[in-house]
Amino acid sequence: MVRAILTPQQDALLSEERRCLNELQAVLARFDAAIEDQATLERSIQQLDELFLLVVVGEFNAGKSALINALLGQPLLQEGVTPTTTRIHLIKYGARNEHNLIDTVTEVTTAPLEVLREINIVDTPGTNAIRREHEAITREFVPRSDMVLFVTSADRPFTESERAFLQRIREWGKKVVLVVNKIDILEHPEDVGKIVSFIAENARDMLGFTPEIFPISARLAQQAKRNGDGTLMEESRFAPLERYIVDTLDERERIRLKLLNPLGVARYVVGKYSQIAQERLDLLHDDLVTIQDIETQLEIYRQDMQRDFRFRLADVENVLHELEKRGIEFFDEIVRLARVFDLLNKEKVKADFARVVIANAPQQVEQRVGQVIDWLVASELRQWQAVMERIERRQTEHADRMVGRVGGAFDYDRARLLESVGRAAQNAIEEYDHEREAQRLAESVRMAVAGTALIEVSALGLGALVMLLATTTLADVTGLLTAGLVATLGLFVIPARRREAKAELRRKIGEVRRQLMSALTRQFDHELERSVQRIREAIAPYTRFVRAEQARLNETHTHLLGISQQLERLQALAETL
Repeated sequence: MVRAILTPQQDALLSEERRCLNELQAVLARFDAAIEDQATLERSIQQLDELFLLVVVGEFNAGKSALINALLGQPLLQEGVTPTTTRIHLIKYGARNEHNLIDTVTEVTTAPLEVLREINIVDTPGTNAIRREHEAITREFVPRSDMVLFVTSADRPFTESERAFLQRIREWGKKVVLVVNKIDILEHPEDVGKIVSFIAENARDMLGFTPEIFPISARLAQQAKRNGDGTLMEESRFAPLERYIVDTLDERERIRLKLLNPLGVARYVVGKYSQIAQERLDLLHDDLVTIQDIETQLEIYRQDMQRDFRFRLADVENVLHELEKRGIEFFDEIVRLARVFDLLNKEKVKADFARVVIANAPQQVEQRVGQVIDWLVASELRQWQAVMERIERRQTEHADRMVGRVGGAFDYDRARLLESVGRAAQNAIEEYDHEREAQRLAESVRMAVAGTALIEVSALGLGALVMLLATTTLADVTGLLTAGLVATLGLFVIPARRREAKAELRRKIGEVRRQLMSALTRQFDHELERSVQRIREAIAPYTRFVRAEQARLNETHTHLLGISQQLERLQALAETL
C-alpha cells in the first residue's frame, strides 16, 4: 500500500496499528512463541505495504482456477479434473504474460490486465488434495489475505472438509465471500436457490453472520467472454461477482480491508497465546501447590520428629534414672553399721557397685540411643519417598495439555526440572545406606558427648563412654564410703556418709544425664535440619523456575490483555472507515 493515497485519518490509524503490532511482535518474541506464528504476524504486517490480496481457496476440482481465468478473461491458469494446482500461484500485473517459479511452493504469473493494477490474486492448492503438504501451503497462506474467495462446487456444496477449513479462516478474522461454482450442472434452476439457502444457513451458524454468496458457472463465463455471448454471460450469473470484485471493492473498501487484515491475524495470535499463558499459569499454580505441599510436609515432619524425639529421649533418660535408683538403694543397703567390715574393703565395694548399680546400663544406653538413630534414619528415608511420590505424580498430571506443543522451552525446562528433582529423590532413596548412616549418626553423637565431657574417647562406644563418665565420678562417691571410717565409727558418721554419698550420686548422675541429653538433642536438631535442608536444596531449582515463570507469565498475560483491548479499538476504528 502506498501511503500517499491514504487520508490523514487512515494514515494515523495505520501508524497506530503498526505500533500495536510491533509491540505484539516483541511480546511474542519474549514469550518464545512458535516461529510460524511470529512469521505469520510478520507477513501480515508486511502486507500493509502491498496491493490488495485476494486469495481463492476451496477443494480441488471446485473450479478455483476456472473462476480466476473467467475473472481475468483469459486462460492464464491450467484447469483439470485432477489437482492441477500444486503450489501457490500469485497473479500480478506485468507488461507481458510470464510464469516464474520463485521457490518450491510459489509461482508468480504476470499479465497486462487492468484489474491486476489494483489487486493481486492468489490461486491455492485444493484443501482436500491428496498430498497433505498442498493443504498446508494453502492454510499457511490464508493469513496473508485481505479477502478470501471461498469456492465450493454445486454438486457437493459445503462438505465437511470445507466446513473445517472455513472455521480456520474464521479464526484469522478474514473477510470471506462464498462462491458456488458449477451451477450449470444442476438440472433445475430452482436448485440454485436451495443450495444458496443451504450454504447461507450453515455459514451463518459457523461464522456468526451471513457472508456474500455468489452462485456462478465459471465455465460458461469463460465461454461467454471468449465468444462475446451476452446471453451465455447472463446464464453464467458471473457479472454480479465480477462487479463486486471490481466495483464494490473500491479503493476505500480495499484500504479498509487492508487495515483490518493484520488486526484479525493479531487478534487470533493474541487469543491463542493468552490461552497458552493462562494454561501455563494454571499448570504453575498446581506446581506451586505441590511445592507448598512439600513445604507443609517438611514442617509437619519437623514438628512430628521434634515431638517424638522428646518421647524417645525419655527412654534413654530412664536408663540413667534407673541407674540412680539402683545407686540409692545400694547405698541404703551397704552403708550401714552392720556392713562396716564390707565398707572397709574398698575394692569389694567398687566391684559390688559395678555389678549391682552399673549392671547392663552401658548396653541399655547403647541400645536406646541406637533405636533413636534408627528411627531418625528411617524417618528421613520415608520423607524422601514422600517427596519423590509427589514429584512423580506431578510429572504425570496434565500430560494432555496443550502446553509445550506450541514451541519454546517452557515445557522442556519444567519437565527437565521435575525429572531432576525426582531423580535426586530417587538417588537419595537408592543410595540411602541405613547401616552407614546410622553408624555416622552414632559417631557424631559419641563425639558430641565426648566433646561435652572433654575426655579422650578413643574407640569407646556411646554406652561405654556414658558409663565412663558415670564411673569416673562415681568412683569419688564410693570413695566417700571408706574415707575416715577406719578412724571413727561414731553413730553419726555412717548416716552422714550415706546421705553425702546419695547426694553426690544424684549430682553426678544428673551431670551425666544433662551432658548426654544436651549432646543428643543438639545432634538431633542438627541432623533434622540437615535432612530438611537436603530436600529443600533438591527441589530449589524447580521452585525457582516455577516462581520466576509465574511472574513472567503474569506479566505476559497482562501485556497481551492490554494489546487485545488496543486491537479491539483499532478494529472498531477501521470498520468505520
